[in-house]
Parts: sequence; C-alpha cells; structure tokens
Amino acid sequence: MKFLIVTSLLLGSILFVFPQVLYGLAALVGKLFVFKVSYKPFLFASIILVSIWFLAVIYGYFIGRTRYEIKQESISFANLSDSFDGYRIVQISDLHLDGLRGNTGFLDKVVESVNALQPDMICFTGDLVSFTHEEMDAYIPALKKLQARDGVYSVLGNHDYAPYVSFPKESMRSEAVHALIDKERSLGWNVLLNESRIVYRGKDSIAIVGVENQSCGAHSVVKRGKLLAAQSGVESMFRILLSHDPSHWKAEVLPQTDIPLTLSGHTHAMQLRIGKYTPSAWLYPECDGLYEEQGRYLYVNIGLGGTLPCRIGAIPEITLIELKKN
Repeated sequence: MKFLIVTSLLLGSILFVFPQVLYGLAALVGKLFVFKVSYKPFLFASIILVSIWFLAVIYGYFIGRTRYEIKQESISFANLSDSFDGYRIVQISDLHLDGLRGNTGFLDKVVESVNALQPDMICFTGDLVSFTHEEMDAYIPALKKLQARDGVYSVLGNHDYAPYVSFPKESMRSEAVHALIDKERSLGWNVLLNESRIVYRGKDSIAIVGVENQSCGAHSVVKRGKLLAAQSGVESMFRILLSHDPSHWKAEVLPQTDIPLTLSGHTHAMQLRIGKYTPSAWLYPECDGLYEEQGRYLYVNIGLGGTLPCRIGAIPEITLIELKKN
C-alpha cells in the first residue's frame, strides 16, 4: 500500500508539473515576442490531469484489481494428434498473493471460474508470490481446489526466487525458494524445473515443457532457464512450453526449437491499459494476448494480481485456450 501511495504521488506530481513547464516555455516565448500568456488554462490543465489520475488510482485499487475476465482463444495446429483436438487448457498467471491483501474471496471466485471451464489441464506461468513463500499460507485451501483432468502444471517466475528480499545468508534465499516449490507440490501441482511431462490420450501424447525463469529482455533479474535440457527426450512430440517471461520466446524459443505453443505471463500489461494501448509494449514487444510467427504461437497472460495493488484498464485475466487439429 505504501508503494502504491508513493508511486501515485510521484506520477501525480509529474502530471501537475508538466503543464507548468509548458506555461514557463510559453511565457518565455511571449516575452520574446511581446505577448502575454494566461496562466489559468495551464493551471486548469494541471488540476484536471491530477484529478483524473487520482480518480483512476482509486478505481484501480477498489475495483480494477478485484474483477477479472475470461479470455478465450482457439489455436489450430497441423501436427496436433486427433486425440487432442478440442483439448482445453486454462492458463492463469502472476497471482502475487501478497498483493491480494488477504482477499481470499477473490481467489475463491477465480478457482470457481477456472473449474467451471472444465479444463483438461491448468497451466500456471509463474509469480505465485511477490516476496516469499509465507504469502501462500492463507490461500492454500483455495489453491487446492483447482481441478483439471490432467492436473496443474506450473513454473517459477522471477518473484518466486525471492530476488527482492534481503536475507542474512544467501543460503536462506535458496531455502525460501525450495519451501515455495514444496508448497506448490503439496497442492498436487507439477512444478516443472527445466523438465517435461507427457500427457496421454490413448496412443497419442503431448509434452508439457517447463523452464525456470529466463528473462531475456529489459528486466533480466533471474536467468535460470535451460530450454534444450527441459525438452530433452520429447523433441519430436507436440510440445507446450511454460516460460514466465515472454522475452524468452524470440530470444531462444523461436531460434533454438520448433515448439509450436508457448505460454507466458510476467508483463501484467504494466497494470495500465487504455483501449489497446499499454506502456508495457515499450519494454516487451509481446506483452498481452496472442502472437504468431511462422505458424508458432505465444500467448501472454497479463495475470490476476500484482505487487502494486492497482489495475487501470488491464483487467485481471483467466485464459481458456482450445487446441484444434488443422
């Protein structure tokens, strides 16, 4: 909450000052060319901008972060076996449980909505917590209720490695990460740490490949992904890759593999979207939704939570992806 207040005040101050700077420049030009510039329109602009900003922040805190939407995508593949035609994957991401501020009711509704979609598989693409594994404790009963025919598969995001927490000893950071992994596994989740699992339908099968966080873009805090090792032994199969950071897709996934579908999170669309515009596009070319390149796909889920408890326009998201045989 403190971070939200500080950030809001900082951006509000910038918005207030911007018209004042314009006034100063206009007044200077006026002196040079001997005409008077009225201050009132610039003051009015400052007041309007700041008012809109703080109203948006209030909305984002009380409403924007507490609602969510279900997005649906149907993606066709020529190399998908017939048995997996119509296979339903629900992707959720970036819960950042600390940011829920104890709102277990929100997560209960999310779980209910996910289960109502009757998924064959649930994929969680990282950042379950913002800081450390203790954040999970109040939400374990809800998370245990997630149900899918073929189970829940998850990978770790940058926050899950506790890089933003100071520990007296570095070994304690490693212990915290392992505690988080153990808690996820106690839920019955398949935590993929640079490894894969195979899902069968009769004689047909697909592989779920998961890498540890591999940031290749602007926010390269944690780089532990071993893509080739993760898909070792399943290279000839239809693969779905779980990789938290979407910058990994163009940096390594496309040039090094022929994986047809990658699921990512991480960006949150910077928790700010006006129409189709989000400032996260400045940092991540693939930041929100479905992307395709040469018949290979990336879906970026903008998450359900955030360390900053506010969302303006970037509505929290549950994604239903249906695989289709082309």
